[in-house]
Amino acid sequence: MSLSRSPSPKRGGGWASPGLNANFAQSRSSTPVTSYSQNHSVTWASAQARSHQVNGYPAYQDTGSGFLTKHMRNISASLPFFNNAPKDERQAEKEKMNRARWSPARRGYLANFKSMLGHHMQRSKSRFILVLVLVLLIICFYTTPLHYWYKKSSWLGGGSKFVVILAANMGGGVMEWKGPREWAIERDSVRNKKNYVHRWGYELEIVDMSTKKRYAHEWRESWEKVDTIRNAMRKYPHAEWFWWLDLNTFIMEPSYSLQQHIFNNLNDNVYRDINDYNPLNISHPLTGAHLDPESLSPVGDGKADSINLIVPQDCGGFNLGSFFVKRSAWTDRLLDIWWDPVGYEQKHMEWEHKEQDALEYMYTNQPWVRPHLAFIPQRKVNSFPPGACGDNGEDMNIHYHEHDRDFVVNMAGCEWGRDCWGEMYNYRQLSNRLNRNNWEKFKDGVSGAFSFLKTKKKEITGTEKDNEDKEKKES
Repeated sequence: MSLSRSPSPKRGGGWASPGLNANFAQSRSSTPVTSYSQNHSVTWASAQARSHQVNGYPAYQDTGSGFLTKHMRNISASLPFFNNAPKDERQAEKEKMNRARWSPARRGYLANFKSMLGHHMQRSKSRFILVLVLVLLIICFYTTPLHYWYKKSSWLGGGSKFVVILAANMGGGVMEWKGPREWAIERDSVRNKKNYVHRWGYELEIVDMSTKKRYAHEWRESWEKVDTIRNAMRKYPHAEWFWWLDLNTFIMEPSYSLQQHIFNNLNDNVYRDINDYNPLNISHPLTGAHLDPESLSPVGDGKADSINLIVPQDCGGFNLGSFFVKRSAWTDRLLDIWWDPVGYEQKHMEWEHKEQDALEYMYTNQPWVRPHLAFIPQRKVNSFPPGACGDNGEDMNIHYHEHDRDFVVNMAGCEWGRDCWGEMYNYRQLSNRLNRNNWEKFKDGVSGAFSFLKTKKKEITGTEKDNEDKEKKES
């Protein structure tokens, strides 16, 4: 209904225009009062009946509440939302969103950097915690015995399968008193082996090789290697390989594990045909008609599992300064015959090198020994310094070479006209220099640079003084 003119109120209440009047009470109150007739009165019984009728209705069932519908709704809700509105509307929405956020005032680059760093750390908190846990595990692993036990376990590092046997004279000298040099050699050698076995989880058996009178008429300390190996096998029943090292040996490369250096590829690191390097000119293979095929073969059965003894050769034949023995029935038989006093009684005057000559004799005359004995290149486990086996000059197959990073050096025969302590000290210093980490190399480089500058300055100062003295003399 349209109004022809603007409405005006009446003096008694209401409006002059029709259609704007409402039923108000007689008072001037602006609140309308609704009057109910008698027919629309609500009683308690009728209200209670209506309430029962509402509660009795069935619950509302959503037609889209199925399994597939719910998952489709979740997937659609997780999809990114692209705002295709005009640019002005997007900027307005962005402005509304940023109104409730706190933004730092412009307080310089440092404050902005702190704010940015805090925001980034808050976003990458889970990554930071993960990296922190990883760093803590690495620190605990390398600064606690966890590293040693990990390397030692048979099903992880495999270190428990190897035992290093070191010959030492812990209580005193053999046949004579030990001097300061002998004590220093023993200290450095023992420390070197302890550090190596701790790094790789091996066992170390330090044997006191002091003179023992095994027989009433003869001293036999040089023959104690066999007896010592048998005792070590009884002491470490779960070990598989036993590595004998003389006291005058030094491990130059402690970063080489025995598994990586030799035993992971045993057939590639040894040779079983002695004709490859035969300084003793032993006839090989045997040709007896009564022998089995393995004894007639120059390489036995050719399998790595059948190798039970690994020996290097120097310029004079077999060398037992560093060799490996494997636990097996064949090894028990060999050690029994090797230690048999019958052979010692008959040949002890002829065998100058004792056990070494006895092993050469058994290899030459006992066919059952050859199929299970393998030879390893000497520089692989037993390099010599230039003074040993040096009658024919330096031999690339025998002597130590720094650029090839040989594993072990053996100062064999240094007590006969050479300086054992001097050689041990030089090779120890060389090993420390070759195995420096990056930080040690940096420190040595800085120290060397300062030393060079000081030396250069002294030379310049000395030259200037000499020139001044010459000028004074001439004047």
